[in-house]
Amino acid sequence: MLRKAKSVDSWVLLLIAVPGLLHFLIFKYIPLAGNWIAFQDYNLFAGLFHSKWVGLKHFRFMFEYPEFLLVLKNSLRLGLYSIVFGFPAPLILALLLNEIRLSWFKRTAQTLLYLPHFLSWVIVGGIFTELLSNKGLVNQLLVGYGGEPVSFLTEPRYFLGILISLGIWKEVGWSMIVYLAAMTGINPNLYEAAMVDGAGRFRQMWSITLPSLLPAIIVLLLLRIGHLLDANVEQVLFFLNPLVREVGEVFDTYVYRVGLMGGQYSYTTAIGIFKALVGILLVMGLNKLSRRTTGESIY
Repeated sequence: MLRKAKSVDSWVLLLIAVPGLLHFLIFKYIPLAGNWIAFQDYNLFAGLFHSKWVGLKHFRFMFEYPEFLLVLKNSLRLGLYSIVFGFPAPLILALLLNEIRLSWFKRTAQTLLYLPHFLSWVIVGGIFTELLSNKGLVNQLLVGYGGEPVSFLTEPRYFLGILISLGIWKEVGWSMIVYLAAMTGINPNLYEAAMVDGAGRFRQMWSITLPSLLPAIIVLLLLRIGHLLDANVEQVLFFLNPLVREVGEVFDTYVYRVGLMGGQYSYTTAIGIFKALVGILLVMGLNKLSRRTTGESIY
């Protein structure tokens, strides 16, 4: 009887999983087959099966093309800065919010912090373009206090700062939910024992909360590292203009401009494969390093 009940449960779980499995199969795995155009001179009219095979021509061209090195440098810089400044932000915010004992204030702060996540980059970009333009509120305040107006949107040195700051502002509240959820699973007896031993709030945070969050931190960091060369194309495209292209052109915008707008499908598919390989190697390498040093890993 018990065996029969378990069998029914297994079938029910399988049926629940079917839509998700079909989604991944149709939209994630089947399109992978299209990557073979990276080894062809793909022609829209000839199609996948009649385009000319050229081997590794597009991969060789990719590494020889001077613009590729510039795009690689910009993508690495944006990815690294996003991880260095963007990854710790939700963790720090969650730790601070967890220390607040006024529940109404905590709930209100959480709601206000993750509301920007629901705004599209068109809205966010529009708001901050108005604020940071030459005649925007920020420049009006600078001039009002005796300063000189600053071209925030056309000076290359401000581009990365604006991009990363807005990314953190928009997503920090949403990302901290994972850490707050993980904190609810920490055994409260640990805190009570620490208080009996005389540990203060900071000591409890350092010795109990942070170690308990370590598995979640490692998993999220490894997933983030896997997307090192990926950028939010909507965000970058909104602030990208010819004056900041030298520092703002990344793989995603380059693929959009050269691949989709310029019709070089095979070449930009080769770039996509290169990005994927870099991401896989980074995840595998750091996962192995994490398993050896902290004992935590994603597989």
